[in-house]
Amino acid sequence: MTLLPDQRRFIEDVYGEREPRIAVFSQPRGNGKTGLLAGLTLCHLLGPEAEQRGACYSAAIDRAQASIIFEEMVAIIEAVPEFRGRVNIRRFHKLLEVEKGDGAGSVYEALSSDSRRGHGLSPSFFCYDELAQAKDRRLLDNLTTAQGKRARSLGIIISTQAADSEHPLSQIIDDGLTGTDPNVLVHLTAAPMDADPFDEATIRACNPAAGIFLDETVLFDEAARAKRMPSFESAFRNLRLNQRIAADMQDQFITPEMWALGDAPINESLFTDLNRQVFGGIDLSARLDLTAAVFAVEDNDGVVHLMPRAWTPAASVAERTLRDRAPYDAWVRGGLIEAVPGPAIDYAWVATELAEVAGKMPLTRVAYDRWRIELLRKELTEIGVILPLVEMGQGFKDISPAIEAFEVLAAEGRIRHGGHPVLRWCMSNCVIARDPAGARKLDKSRAYGRIDLAQAAVMAVGTMKASTEPVIDVSAIVSGGFSWRYGN
Repeated sequence: MTLLPDQRRFIEDVYGEREPRIAVFSQPRGNGKTGLLAGLTLCHLLGPEAEQRGACYSAAIDRAQASIIFEEMVAIIEAVPEFRGRVNIRRFHKLLEVEKGDGAGSVYEALSSDSRRGHGLSPSFFCYDELAQAKDRRLLDNLTTAQGKRARSLGIIISTQAADSEHPLSQIIDDGLTGTDPNVLVHLTAAPMDADPFDEATIRACNPAAGIFLDETVLFDEAARAKRMPSFESAFRNLRLNQRIAADMQDQFITPEMWALGDAPINESLFTDLNRQVFGGIDLSARLDLTAAVFAVEDNDGVVHLMPRAWTPAASVAERTLRDRAPYDAWVRGGLIEAVPGPAIDYAWVATELAEVAGKMPLTRVAYDRWRIELLRKELTEIGVILPLVEMGQGFKDISPAIEAFEVLAAEGRIRHGGHPVLRWCMSNCVIARDPAGARKLDKSRAYGRIDLAQAAVMAVGTMKASTEPVIDVSAIVSGGFSWRYGN
């Protein structure tokens, strides 16, 4: 293998006179960790560091991640006839068995923290891929405490930094950097916290593979994107600059400054222009909360205009004003929220309201989440109304593309909302939650407050940008006393 200079320095330190039991190589993603881990694991399995009846493991957050190193090792083995003749590959179990030569009797196994495998281990070598993503330290502890069963055991962790200082990886790094424990070696490549995260020199300094096998265009495009979109900044700084960034540090969905770009009045005539397509998003609440709908239409300049509607039980307005720390009473008086008579949301009322609004618009598709949608469908059916409903879940996989589409428009100043106070409040309550794969969804920044109108707005824009084909193409429908037109 051809090593980068920093990789060579790390290996020379690990296999030099010091002989640590735990070595951490922490760099931004995309700098060749998978190939390095595969090579080092093979070195201990059937190469010069192998021992008779050794046990080598690769660990990761889940089975899919753990399989990446296994597949890389298999690719190397199959490319070298000498290796292929010595190793039995058991793909289904992610196992390798050395049958002869150096390391005869040794085995390799891919482990994941989402499995119960971990007890009874006796590692001569283990590597942990992206420990920062692990939710707990059980697998790590099982591996490290089992190292005492062998006279010489080495564990290598290659990972970007974790988001906070309480994570096991952060504690190992902090302990290792002090130099007080000779058994822990740490090589950390990260941008200083006070550095300009978007400066080219900063980015290059902590990405040694840039321009070699790390695509510079992708890297700097991501930097520009993070600069435009605050909700990407923390991920960029953590994954590409290897900074220890807390999840809530920069993860506001839309900043107040960005949102203010759309304060100009919306053009309401666009919503009734039969030559256009109008899209919607519905976020249904529990019967005591805020139910929201937002309609979206694009003008000739590519600006998306948003028309929000919101409903809340009239009997709980005073209580919600105190609980959510927001002026519900003033918003109701101003017509920004409609107070539905009674102590709970009446879906029949909401269905009628939606039918009246939709009856004036060339509505193409309305995105909804599955939760409580059957209650609304029932009420719509009873009044003879058919809405072009399309499902859009609120989980990471489903909503992530809609979040990105909305965010791009907002960053470019192509969202027009007229400064609607309730929509602005909901947007201010939104933060971004991420899964390990980087997919995103909206979450509340605090226990009080609501994000319902923000969710509905994202769904409306998401279904607008997902496709230009109408769900229903009917020139006119008259049903239950309401008349409207869909699609083209």
